[in-house]
Amino acid sequence: MKKVSIIAVLLMLIAVGRAPAQDDAMMKAWEAYMTPGDVHKMMAKDDGTWNAEVSMWMSPDAPPAKSTGSCTNTMIMGGRYQQSAFKGTMMGKPFEGMGLMGYDNAKKTFVSSWVDNMGTGIMNMEGTWDEATKSITLKGKTADPMTGKDLDVREVYKVIDDKNHLMEMYMTTDGKEMKTMEIKFTRK
Repeated sequence: MKKVSIIAVLLMLIAVGRAPAQDDAMMKAWEAYMTPGDVHKMMAKDDGTWNAEVSMWMSPDAPPAKSTGSCTNTMIMGGRYQQSAFKGTMMGKPFEGMGLMGYDNAKKTFVSSWVDNMGTGIMNMEGTWDEATKSITLKGKTADPMTGKDLDVREVYKVIDDKNHLMEMYMTTDGKEMKTMEIKFTRK
């Protein structure tokens, strides 16, 4: 069965036995949930290709490892999500990663997932926009390859201006948060 038909069947099952007013309310809620809004338009402004200067810290007292790369952002699925494709080097090896960012209209929160060739897991995060600092703070979990357990992760993505953005990544190990990565993005 196709995915679309599964969703249609589920919606029909939910609607069985409902009053017409409930059906109208449900349809309005789904319409609001699926319609890209101003936040999606804000995200679309970041479409395009960006140069990346990457700094990574393996421990707080060590100097960062530096590398470069590029990231191409593209709004997909009718402007509902932004796909980011990253290519570069990391720890002397070819690196590629892919992110998916969205804004969940029902939850009123940003949702993000990330995969790359330096692991086999998916990092999922959620967060909010702060208009005063022009930044999104996302929080979630990622796997610790040493233990196989989840680590708390926090990402702050700041819009400096239309041509410069800054991403900072923090991970918590043994109850201590440490900055592990910083990427300075410059629009090509």
